[in-house]
Amino acid sequence: MKRIGLLSDTHGYWDDRYLKYFEECDEIWHAGDIGSTEVLKRLMEFRPFRGVYGNIDGQDIRKMLPEINRFRIEGADIVIKHIGGYPGKYDPKVKNLIMTEAPNLLVCGHSHILKVKYDQNFGLLHINPGAAGKYGFHAVRTLVRFSVDNCNFSDLEVIELKD
Repeated sequence: MKRIGLLSDTHGYWDDRYLKYFEECDEIWHAGDIGSTEVLKRLMEFRPFRGVYGNIDGQDIRKMLPEINRFRIEGADIVIKHIGGYPGKYDPKVKNLIMTEAPNLLVCGHSHILKVKYDQNFGLLHINPGAAGKYGFHAVRTLVRFSVDNCNFSDLEVIELKD
């Protein structure tokens, strides 16, 4: 079993509570719009890290991270892409990928809207952790924690970062 700390859209903002809430996690995943190499490096130094670049990320971050990150963990096929859409309204790149071989979990960011939804058409779980940074229209900053064990996702928690 692996415990995952998931965030997105930090937009260069650092909050020490990221480390506090991800202390129990085995890995940290970031769904893009990291915003600075300093934020990226701090997360990478803290725990094993997986992530993607987002539309606001510069060449420095784009050289370090892919646009789409597909990997297996605990028997589950995972895809992370910053702009991925939602069930029924997927980004064309994601839709083609899903139609070829759907992952068990699709993680996206970009919208700053926290959403967890199961897509019955493709048999996959979709998670957007909302936005952990301060830039954007969102009213509440959020993080997500969950467990992956033998291709099962459980113990999902939403953490609100109130200022």
